[in-house]
Amino acid sequence: MRTFVLSRRWWQHPALRIAGGAVGFRVVSAILAGITNVVFPDYQDQHFTMFATPSVFWDAFTRYDSGNYYQIARNGFHYTPDGRDTIAYFPVYPLLMRYVGRAFGRSPGDYYLGGIVVAWAAFVVAMVTLYYLARLDLTARRSERVVLLATIFPFAFFFGVVYTESTYLMFALLAFYAFRTRRWLAGGVCGAFCTASRVNGIFIWPALAWIAWRTVEDTTRDRVKALVGLALVPCGIGAYSLFVYQLTAIPGGSHNPFEWAAAIQRWGYYPGGSPWSAPVRLVELLVTHPYAYLAGERMAPYDALNGLTGLLFIASVPFVWRRLGTAYGLFMLANLWLPLSSGVFEGVGRYCAVMFPCFIWLATLRSRTTTALAVLFALTYTLCLALFTNVYPIF
Repeated sequence: MRTFVLSRRWWQHPALRIAGGAVGFRVVSAILAGITNVVFPDYQDQHFTMFATPSVFWDAFTRYDSGNYYQIARNGFHYTPDGRDTIAYFPVYPLLMRYVGRAFGRSPGDYYLGGIVVAWAAFVVAMVTLYYLARLDLTARRSERVVLLATIFPFAFFFGVVYTESTYLMFALLAFYAFRTRRWLAGGVCGAFCTASRVNGIFIWPALAWIAWRTVEDTTRDRVKALVGLALVPCGIGAYSLFVYQLTAIPGGSHNPFEWAAAIQRWGYYPGGSPWSAPVRLVELLVTHPYAYLAGERMAPYDALNGLTGLLFIASVPFVWRRLGTAYGLFMLANLWLPLSSGVFEGVGRYCAVMFPCFIWLATLRSRTTTALAVLFALTYTLCLALFTNVYPIF
């Protein structure tokens, strides 16, 4: 009887329960994607598969940028002057994909499998960390709602495929949790991995600096540790920039440590413009002639999905700022500014998927509201997963 009680309490531990739920949801989502691949034809041929022959189940994990991560994992980064190069992609995820994939073998499918394992493992760690981060502000029940909303968010399917979202989210959450609990050095290391995971990773620094300024203890030892932790955060992007400088130091090369930024532009993204021009234009089109817009332009339905998601997250920033504090508000503002300032909506949905402060705030709303949101999220998640799986331009 005593053994049974101890076993039951062991299973009821929130970390284990959340981890088990995260894995279970990824399995269900993968099965749903496989069924979608069987029932519906692909919108277009993306010209690569996970294995040598097409697979209705496994190919659902490998769409669009997955092929670029595979190229980096197998062949390393590539640079040609003024070319569309893989240096536009940051190194943490594809390198993890490489070393985990090599544990399975050296075939293309093994590298992709490594990417899936990394994405799933990072997602599990991220959801457990999100729960404990939310617990710093909310009750246990509401913290579990945070995890639920983040898991079934319409664009959260990116956490289970060969993309960087889950890895970036894991390191961002670990850095926030470490800084909020004054584990400055651990937070700095996690922050460094975050800044080397995605181009917008560096925007974690202002939020972490605010947390350090507001919570550091009034001792020289704690202040020094906080400063060292903050100094570690940009080392990730700094190390990658140093690598890019060495890679571009060839005849005809740019010899530029920030050539990755120029490579991003050569892929068609030009951040730094007005962040409100594209959202204003989208609202104008949807208000004045929605049917003509949605039916007349190929990308309109997908831009609308991404753009409306971005607008909802913009609207949530004041509420997040007021309820959870400046650090979380700064994190959301910075991460919304970068994609919206490019003037295109491509990828905005998945950029929003990692903005965890919004999910923490949503969990503070009334129970009926969060239940309605969960239903809406789940329905839209299924739609977005089906579109991505069948190679529609939602990426």
